[in-house]
Amino acid sequence: MSNQRMEIDLVYLWVDGSDPKWQAKKRAFTGAISDNSEVNNKGRYINNDELRYALRSVEKHAPWIQRIFIVTDNQRPEWLNTDDPRIHIVDHADIMPPEALPCFNSIVIEHFLYRIPGLSEYFLFANDDMFFNADVTPAFFFGKDGYPIVRLQRKPLGKWRYRWKRLINKPLSNYRNTVANASRLVEEKFGKYYPGVPHHNIDAYRKSDYQTAVEDVFDKEIETVMSHHVRHEDDILRVIYLYYGLAIGRGHLKHVTRKESLTIDLNKPDYRKRLLHFQPQLFCLNDNQYVSDSDRRRIKPFLQSVFPKKSTYEK
Repeated sequence: MSNQRMEIDLVYLWVDGSDPKWQAKKRAFTGAISDNSEVNNKGRYINNDELRYALRSVEKHAPWIQRIFIVTDNQRPEWLNTDDPRIHIVDHADIMPPEALPCFNSIVIEHFLYRIPGLSEYFLFANDDMFFNADVTPAFFFGKDGYPIVRLQRKPLGKWRYRWKRLINKPLSNYRNTVANASRLVEEKFGKYYPGVPHHNIDAYRKSDYQTAVEDVFDKEIETVMSHHVRHEDDILRVIYLYYGLAIGRGHLKHVTRKESLTIDLNKPDYRKRLLHFQPQLFCLNDNQYVSDSDRRRIKPFLQSVFPKKSTYEK
């Protein structure tokens, strides 16, 4: 199949952390909405209206996307045109097992994306803070053989860097732990270790391989993290499905540079300067525990200047 004729969908995770009902649910289950830690900071849940502009970037730069699935916890953006047949709201309960609910851990939610009703065999996944910044074609994400192009950041020292940190008693971040867990499991099962780490941007997947990995290959391991309703150091990042694709010969490895995939930390001073300097094809606005509310107030004016035209996905 030519990648130009593929039917490709796009999946987003979205949450509105300012929703009183959602806050009450999270507070009742976890005791705190946020504590400014890496695993439970405000940036994990706050809604800065990024999804509106992410969809504008889709319409502008990737109009060939077929359907857009927005995975939420019984929420929906008030501005979203849900009458558009391309838009589908998917509740956590539609795809996740009951024992995993309620879930405030995006890492766990991502293990069940393949269960989305009507999802195409070929799909892209993005957080709502990830954007297309240039015109791209399906060939940007899938090879001529239909296998995903796996974009990773090059990390030459690989697992030795992790071991060295442990030797000097420098703990890995929660995120690095979840990456290390994924790479270790693939090495144990397939004898192949991939030192590259996620580029933290829009990625491509084949649903059938995703499903096989979850249900047959790593089923016992996924079962052990299913009950992690908030982030945990034993979580397994979805990069495991990219490593798995490479290990079985159903993926094409590509190491990225900032001109292709750029992460902009929101606590840095000038978003536009960084975007103009690298002119990447994809970019992400990364929120974390170091970002202040004054940093976040710069997001919407910046995105409005980059994507000023209202999309047909909006009311």
